[in-house]
Amino acid sequence: QVQLVESGGGSVQAGGSLKLSCVISGYISKNCGMGWYRQSSGKERELVSTISNDNTASYIDSVKGRFTISQDNSKNTLYLQMDSLKTEDTAVYYCAADLNRAFCNHRGGYYSGTFNYWGQGTQVTVSS
Repeated sequence: QVQLVESGGGSVQAGGSLKLSCVISGYISKNCGMGWYRQSSGKERELVSTISNDNTASYIDSVKGRFTISQDNSKNTLYLQMDSLKTEDTAVYYCAADLNRAFCNHRGGYYSGTFNYWGQGTQVTVSS
């Protein structure tokens, strides 16, 4: 059974940094892509960043230049380096993965599929 477990959340002042990790365990035959979502109180879940199986990354405009997504396939781990954090980055962050599909969906090199595995979330709180 595939499981995703996030860690690295916490409280930080604005301008600070955090690095989130997501360890994937279980049987993995194919990794089509992974990503990070976030959901803040009273708002809908938001896709923050994705990374394809060939390391092509995408970001929403509000985090471009501040967040960096990466993966270490040897460790089955997804990362999100978050720098220059802002109070509006406060949210629960979830990792997601698209695994063990027969076919992967990519568009222009970017991951464009549907995630089928989710982590439980880790809280990030940025104070002013």
